Amino acid sequence: MSGWTDSRPARTPGMSAKEEILARVRTALAVPRRDEVTEAADVPRTYQRADDKQELRTAPEKARSVLVQRLEDCTATVHRATADTAPAVIAAALGGARSVVVPSGLPAAWHEQVDASLVVDDGTATPHQLEAIDAVLTGCHTAIALTGTIVLRNDDRAGRRAISLVPDHHVVVVESEQVVVGVPKAIERMAETPAAAWTLISGPSASSGIDLERVEGMHGPRRLEVILIEPEPDPAPSATPGTTPRAAPADPQEKSP
Repeated sequence: MSGWTDSRPARTPGMSAKEEILARVRTALAVPRRDEVTEAADVPRTYQRADDKQELRTAPEKARSVLVQRLEDCTATVHRATADTAPAVIAAALGGARSVVVPSGLPAAWHEQVDASLVVDDGTATPHQLEAIDAVLTGCHTAIALTGTIVLRNDDRAGRRAISLVPDHHVVVVESEQVVVGVPKAIERMAETPAAAWTLISGPSASSGIDLERVEGMHGPRRLEVILIEPEPDPAPSATPGTTPRAAPADPQEKSP
C-alpha cells in the first residue's frame, strides 16, 4: 500500500528555503545506501566481455594450431613436443650452438640433453659478453594465438630482457596452458603483475629501410624457434583380454548367393 500523503513538508523555523534544501541533501547523503555499494571496489565487474565466447568456446587444440600457423607466418620455426620428448627436441633446436645462456629458474629437464656450454644468467653479464654467446633458451609467460605473439616476463623463467634480445638465436618453450586466443586475455594475465617488465615478440627481429628491403636481426635475434609442449595424446582404446571384437550385424536386405 502506498505511503503517499498529500500534506506539504513543514518548514523549519528560522531557516531559509536554501538552507532547508541543503540540510535535507546532507541528511540524505548521510544515510547508507541500501545496496551498500559505497566504494569503486564494491562495483561488480562480472559483466560479459566481448572476447569471453571466443576464449571459452575455442578448443585448446585449435588455439594451438592457430598459434603455430601465425608463428610460421612470422618466419619462426615451431617444434611440437610433449613433456617427455621436449628435452630431446630442445637439444636438437640448439644443436649448432656452442654456448647457451639460460635464466636461473628454467626447469633443469629442459636443458639436460643440451651439449653446448651452459651459462646460467646471474644478471652480471654485459651486452658485449652476451653477444659472444650463440643462443638463449627461455620459457615464456603467455602466447597469443591470433597474433602469434610470445609474451616474456622479466622473471626467473624468461630472464631479463637483455638475454632474450642480444644472442642471435632464441629458443623459447611454450606450455599448452600458456596459450590464449586473443590479446584481451593476454592483457588480463599480464595485469596480475602490472609492474613487471614485459617483452612481446612476434617472430624474429626484422626491420626495413627506405628501399623496403627486409633486414633481420636489427633489434633482436635473427632466429626464433618455439618449442610447443602439448598434452600427451589419449591412448587408443584396446579390446578387453579374452574377448573378441563383435562382428557388425548383417544387413537384413543383403541376399546370400
